[in-house]
Amino acid sequence: MSDCEPGVSVGAFLCQAGQLLRAAGIEGPRMEARLLLAHAMGCRQEDLLRDPRAPVPPAAQTVFRAALAARARNVPMARLLGHAGFWTLDLLVDGSTLIPRADTETLVEAALDAFPNRGAVRRVLDLGTGTGALLLAALSEFPTAFGVGVDREPAAAALARANATRNGLADRAFMVAGDWAGALSGRFDLVLSNPPYIESAVIPALMPEVALHEPALALDGGADGLDAYRFLAGALPGLLAPGGRAVLELGQGQEMAVTALARTAGLRILECRPDLGGVPRALVLAGL
Repeated sequence: MSDCEPGVSVGAFLCQAGQLLRAAGIEGPRMEARLLLAHAMGCRQEDLLRDPRAPVPPAAQTVFRAALAARARNVPMARLLGHAGFWTLDLLVDGSTLIPRADTETLVEAALDAFPNRGAVRRVLDLGTGTGALLLAALSEFPTAFGVGVDREPAAAALARANATRNGLADRAFMVAGDWAGALSGRFDLVLSNPPYIESAVIPALMPEVALHEPALALDGGADGLDAYRFLAGALPGLLAPGGRAVLELGQGQEMAVTALARTAGLRILECRPDLGGVPRALVLAGL
């Protein structure tokens, strides 16, 4: 696409953009082009479709071209839009954290089923909180709970704090940068974690949106992908309150190995819940 084109229409822009994204191998190129153009113009996608002959303002053309070029380089859509949906929340995203994914919502569902009495959860812990997605989703469902989110990356903890404010939960959430449970005392009714679980050698072969644009610290689970689970298995018995539950996200094919680590640490396996694709995703644990 050329530089600023006075009077170029929404329809023409979308046609050119769709062709560019299709050539770059992006799935759903027309839909993604609409998302980016609506973002650049500060309007809804429906507004674009309502009047495809409307001209695109020069300033919006500049923003759109930059975003389009980045998307063609496999920069994730959520990074370009600056936010992503998770559960009932709208979360800011940046390069310091993983982009929240729908598969992770399986952990929230499992937590809710573990505590049908919403008032029974008073203290929640999220280890490796990232955007704060799991902690904030839990707090939105357990109205009397207070939560702590811990992340090794200070920028991630700052982003999680911003998301707590954005979603009206800042008074019930405390975000801290630290080495997970190392500085924590006390016990929690609910412990959540979506830890790094990708085998180190596998990361370069992941889809480009992940391998090139997600933070390695949030992906790399060590040589066998289980480093974080070894830590969690050892820490959870001292973190869970009586009657407490932990819900951990699993990578594909990790159910048996993580279950074995948990049992060796003296934890009970209550459930391993599949995500919508049928992959065992949320491991629910309790103390003995």
